[in-house]
Amino acid sequence: MEEIDLYLRKSKIVREGVEALTFQTQEDRGRAWAAQHGYRVRKVWKDNLSAWTDAKRPEFERALAALKRKEVPALWCYAVDRFSRKGAGVVAGLLDSGTRLIFDYERLDSAEPRDRERIIMDAERAKSSSDFLSYRVRDTKDGQRRRGIWLSAAPYGLRKDKSGKLHHAKEWSVVLRILEEVGDGKSARAVARGLTADVVPSPKGGAWGASTVRRIVANPVYEGWQVVALSREYTWPVAYRDTTGQRVSVFAKGVGPAPTQIVERARRVQAGHQRGKLGARVGRASHLLTDLLRCDGCGSKMPTMGRSYVCNGHAMGKPCPAPASAMRERIEQYVFSRWFAQVVYAEMGDPLMIAVAERWAALTAPKETEDAREAVAAVKAAEAAIEQLANDRAKGLYKGAMGKHFPRLVAEAEVTLRDAQQRATAFSGHRVDLTMFDDNTLLLEAWEVADTPIRRDLLRVAVDRITVTQAVRRGAPFDGDARCAIEWATPSDEGEGV
Repeated sequence: MEEIDLYLRKSKIVREGVEALTFQTQEDRGRAWAAQHGYRVRKVWKDNLSAWTDAKRPEFERALAALKRKEVPALWCYAVDRFSRKGAGVVAGLLDSGTRLIFDYERLDSAEPRDRERIIMDAERAKSSSDFLSYRVRDTKDGQRRRGIWLSAAPYGLRKDKSGKLHHAKEWSVVLRILEEVGDGKSARAVARGLTADVVPSPKGGAWGASTVRRIVANPVYEGWQVVALSREYTWPVAYRDTTGQRVSVFAKGVGPAPTQIVERARRVQAGHQRGKLGARVGRASHLLTDLLRCDGCGSKMPTMGRSYVCNGHAMGKPCPAPASAMRERIEQYVFSRWFAQVVYAEMGDPLMIAVAERWAALTAPKETEDAREAVAAVKAAEAAIEQLANDRAKGLYKGAMGKHFPRLVAEAEVTLRDAQQRATAFSGHRVDLTMFDDNTLLLEAWEVADTPIRRDLLRVAVDRITVTQAVRRGAPFDGDARCAIEWATPSDEGEGV
């Protein structure tokens, strides 16, 4: 008995209410036809997707591949418009190859020569109908977008009224929390963990993921703008532009967007153009090297225990192949002497002293330093935006309706870059007094009168980390040069002009 495959398709949303659109009805009809004509059904392919010309239907593609590989000689489909709306090109190649196509509704069978022309004509009519329907739907939706109507379900943190305008929902405070925490320098993963730990339901109701946090930060809707996806591949939302190239508000009258400063900062930090805000010191540390020291054996921090700094992993009972420990007094004296010599004898143009200048400025003039960092980060973000526009156009993302707005988008991006450059130039005149670090007497005096928190700050303007190895034997004299590897500070890429 010869074999035949069945191809079934229906849209995700069935508006017509026609019984023939259901999978079960289509399959019953197909099996009845096969039994009547002496075929055995080999496989049933199903796509619960639109047949519009640009839709990707994986089961349809697999069904065609099976025909081309001669795995089965025939394919049954309920109707021509259920099969394909890509025109005669799809069916003509199959007919020429000798494949038998059966379309039940139209009672067409490619085995009948008189039906070949009808199948090709109906395929073209299905394509024309689909094109027209697609055009009408797109035109209707574009008109609604131009009027500021939100077309889909309301985004997280917002709700939609009957007119399609957006209002703040109860989760709006969570959106602001995400923007603020990312802007402060928390990673998307850390923000997600915090929300989950606080039992804040995610948009899908479960635990939060880092990608959800990143999408919220990037979504222009939280600034009040209508959004679109540039393509099926590039699904992250971008601000929609109307026929005049202007962005369109989707917020109801009187509903305020997330503050621009918070949004822009979060995006710059997320993109890596800017560091988060300098964290406030919690409490008063009582030991000089706490959080600077690392055990070479396992990488654990080395807090104090009694009179020594010890490997925390080993102290907590975790395996460490070579747990390090050092007498507090001796290692602190050694680190101070190395720090003092390194700073005092470094030339002012050395990378170390550039890093010292950045960090000292952040400690002594935090407001001016933060403003300068903001300005430099804004320049980087503006440069990246222009580069992204160029890359997107090279990928063909502006070939469609958005293409006519490309020159305007570039012009706006260039204005943003110019403004950012002017702001950065205005802050570039801020200078830091480093006289103390260039005079060994002044530096030693400053150290001697400083309390522990200030000494900790002074060390950290020049030191990033100190890795400590295990002593050669228990009770051996402390040899700092042999046991301590100091990682000196390096300039950030944000500190020019500080």
